[in-house]
Amino acid sequence: MGETIEIRAEDGSTARIARHGAEPVSWQVEGRDYLWSGDPEHWNRHAPWLFPVVGASSGGSVQVEGRRYPMAQHGFARDLPFTVLSRTEDTVSLSLSDSEATRAHYPFSFGLRIEARISPRKLAFTIRVDNPGEAPLPYALGFHPAFPWPFADGERRAGGGYAVLFEEAERPFVPEVGAGGLLVRSERALPLDGRRLALDPELFTEALVFLNAKSRAMRFTAPNGRAIALRMEDFPHLAVWTKPTAPFLSLEAWTGHADWAGFTGELAERDSQRLLAPGDTAQHRIRLAIED
Repeated sequence: MGETIEIRAEDGSTARIARHGAEPVSWQVEGRDYLWSGDPEHWNRHAPWLFPVVGASSGGSVQVEGRRYPMAQHGFARDLPFTVLSRTEDTVSLSLSDSEATRAHYPFSFGLRIEARISPRKLAFTIRVDNPGEAPLPYALGFHPAFPWPFADGERRAGGGYAVLFEEAERPFVPEVGAGGLLVRSERALPLDGRRLALDPELFTEALVFLNAKSRAMRFTAPNGRAIALRMEDFPHLAVWTKPTAPFLSLEAWTGHADWAGFTGELAERDSQRLLAPGDTAQHRIRLAIED
């Protein structure tokens, strides 16, 4: 990950933010790290930011004014170095803007600024997207943090009593994920009991994608009552993901999502892609908290 910046709260909680992707790589509360280690045997990331698309693009590319541009899954921001704009004991602000390298994939002027702020048992982010260009900016933004599962001593994954508790009751159906990570129009049923999704590794043959969710918060709860809570502002889509054999769970917040299978249109027509007017700014917020 190269250079990281540590921020510290008055209770001794710390977080480390990498310049590479502005990615949080550690969040320690009471001496325990609640972010996934990034063990490459399972998944070599921790909590990446997704921009300017979320999920897979049909054919591995996006179309702008009839021309195709290669686009990796979840975009490119997570793989580029950010500039440190400012830092204090408990905050750091980083930014990414368009360059010759980004315009080969995404022919737009943009600014992406991410501020991290730590406080006792909390880690909060304010994300700003700017459009300095002369055309509408089609973008999607996502946060993809992963947490150790189990995250308490002496507990286990399968049959261990872990659950995701949604803020509101959600539909017990999610779209299936097809070839290449594209969404398909058929659905699969989940053992979702109103707000509570009991966790079992065998659920995760693919990501569980909750489109236009009612909830603005999710809690990853342990049997001992401790929870990792994720609260978001202006992220309408949620996802829960892991690999059946991997000791982590990812709770995700998205403004957009993967292409539907068969989509061939312009990036600006992509389902759930935002259009930011020239000169405008959009702001999104995320907060992580340890709760008992």
